[in-house]
This record gives sequence, structure tokens and C-alpha cells, in this order.
Amino acid sequence: MTLQSINDTAAARTQSDPRWAAIVARDPHADGRFYYSVRTTGVYCRPSCAARRAKPENVAFHASTQDAERAGFRPCKRCRPDRLSPSQAQATLVATLCRFIESADHVPTLAELATRAGLSAHHLHRTFRAITGVTPRAYAAAHRARRMRDALTTQATVTDAIYDAGYGSNGRFYDESNEVLGMTPTRYRAGGAGTRIRFAVGECSLGSILVAQSERGVCAIFLGDDPDRLARDLQDRFPNAQLEGGDAAFEGLVAKVVGFVEAPATTLDLPLDVRGTAFQQRVWQAMRDIAPGETASYSELARRIGAPKSTRAVAAACAANVLAVAIPCHRVVRSDGGLSGYRWGVERKRALIAREARK
Repeated sequence: MTLQSINDTAAARTQSDPRWAAIVARDPHADGRFYYSVRTTGVYCRPSCAARRAKPENVAFHASTQDAERAGFRPCKRCRPDRLSPSQAQATLVATLCRFIESADHVPTLAELATRAGLSAHHLHRTFRAITGVTPRAYAAAHRARRMRDALTTQATVTDAIYDAGYGSNGRFYDESNEVLGMTPTRYRAGGAGTRIRFAVGECSLGSILVAQSERGVCAIFLGDDPDRLARDLQDRFPNAQLEGGDAAFEGLVAKVVGFVEAPATTLDLPLDVRGTAFQQRVWQAMRDIAPGETASYSELARRIGAPKSTRAVAAACAANVLAVAIPCHRVVRSDGGLSGYRWGVERKRALIAREARK
């Protein structure tokens, strides 16, 4: 075998590796996932390195900087792969601030966080939101809400729980309690006992459909094959609520939802009882803004809410949605247009998208 044929084989092997495409694109999102070395220069780089592109036959891939250095390569002086990349440094800084917010006995101000980070308030606000998907204030509020929910199950009184969670006064918490808990704190302490939820199960071309409504609005729309299983899922979600079968008027609400499933070009204007974190609610609202017949990728949705680095968190928010069709998570697809997991089955997702495309 000639030297040329050996080089051609090595080049073909490198070019067939998906990591090569990241190098060609100088993709910063690939930084930290792998490194590459160049045999002719003796250095190793990040995928995003702006240096002149090496010939593929001279490139080798490494899982870590240690692997590259054990193979005898030294770090590139241009991209500094042995140091944190700017995006990694930002992520580390924001993670440190998140831990500070969680451990603080008060809600830190933006100025306080900016001073701690050594950044301007504007720069910190923009960086924090890009990494987490929410503002520092919204993150602090969500954490305090989680502490409140935990405290209500452990503290002797509601008042003790309010102060333990970091609220300065009872009045401050009660102003927000409906959004934080979806019910009064006394009801939440009792596991939702006394919360009245009406529900009914109907049938549509996609199988069984359960619609449930609290005092605030529709709180669940489930799709499935087994009506009993849907009812059990509702009971698991609201274990101590008072579940009641719907009356004739409620059956009309179910019919309206079924009609939307069958003809999604119509509108579904219902009061919704949407319970989730600040970030989840932003994602869910962005999904509602996707027009029928259109789709968006998880990464596109992340960009739309101003959090381009939160693709995985967006996917998790989609998976947490319990209001099928009302919050149209079926309109969110992979970047290549493929249909990824769907809480109520990929075939139902495919069917809903196809129906909306025929509008």
C-alpha cells in the first residue's frame, strides 16, 4: 500500500466521523465534548479553534485533554483547550451564582449578584438568562417556591413554613400563593385535600381522552388507550383532591376538546390552570405561539424564549406538559424534523401534526 493510499484511507475515516463536521463548522457547542490533535503540528485543539483547518488525514480525536497530552500533543496557544472555554466559564459562574441564591437567607438583588460575579448588572442579567433560561430574580422566586412547598410538609405551622422559605411576611406570600401552589397553603399542606376537580373521559380517533378542570381552569388533558389508566394517572397527579365526574355541562367541555383534536384548525379557547416553574411556563407559552400546521425544533424554541443554550431544559419542559393539544408540545420536533418522544405516543404526535398540516 502506498503512502498516498494510506493518507486517503485515513482522510476518509476522519471525514466519515461526525466529529469532523463539528471541526469544519468550528462549532462552539462541541467544545468540551472532544478534542482533536494534528499530527504535523503536534498540538491539540478545541473543535471551535479558529486556526487554519488541518488536513483530515493528519487529525485524531481525543475524549479529553489528558488523552491528547498522554498521546504526546501540547495545547494550542490560540484556542487554549487546556483552559475553560468562554461558554464553560460562563456556565461555571452561573452555576456558582445559582448555589449562592439557593443558600442565601434573602433574595439577592441583581446588583449584589453582579458585584459577586465581577460583571456589570446588564451583562450578568443577559448571561444568567442565556444559561438558565430565566432571570436571576425568576430563578430566586422559583427556588423560594420550591422551599415553600417543602416547608409546608415539614414545618409545624403555615406561618413557620412561610418564614422558613424566606418570605419576609405572611402577606407577601399570600399575594403569590395561588401562583406558587395552585391552591391555598392549607390545602397544599393537606395534599390538595378539598380541591375540587371535575373530570370526564371521552373517545376520539386517537383513543381515549381525559379532561379535568379545577376551580381555576382545565388542569389536565390526557390521551391514551385505557380510560381507567387515564383516571389513575389523574388520581396520582392530585392524590388528595376531591375528584368528581363531570355533569352534562362538563361533557360539553370534553366535546369541545375532542372537536379540536379532530379538527385542529379550529380554536381551543379554554381557561387553563397551568402549574409549573417560571421557565416551564415560558416554554409552554412559546409552544402556544406556534401556529397550527407549523413546527419548531427544541433548539429553535430555546432561541425564541431567549435561552439558546437551554435546549435540554426545553425538552424537559415539553415532557412535563400535562395539557395535551391545549399546550401543543406535539408541534416541537428534533432539529432534523424527526419526531422524538411524546408523552402520549409518537404515533399520536404524527397524527396531530398531519391533521394540522391539512388545514
